[in-house]
Amino acid sequence: MTRLNGDHFALNPDLIEKVEGHPDTVAFLVDGTKYLLKESVDEVLQEIREYRAGILALSYEMDRRTYPLAVAEPVSDSSVLPFPSREER
Repeated sequence: MTRLNGDHFALNPDLIEKVEGHPDTVAFLVDGTKYLLKESVDEVLQEIREYRAGILALSYEMDRRTYPLAVAEPVSDSSVLPFPSREER
């Protein structure tokens, strides 16, 4: 998203309660925070749709094993274990 002063920032679409165009676009979050945006209401909604569609597409690729996943090498000095692969679960 873009603030009226031109600063770009990321906004979690899951926290947006509503978006209104007064003449300026205002995004209202569930915690009461308001953001004045340079984008129109339609542009905000399009960004949200594209973001969610991207998550679904990535999930589809990962489920079909067509997404290149990085394989973590176990580190012997660490107490952190890699998350098991689907086959190991």
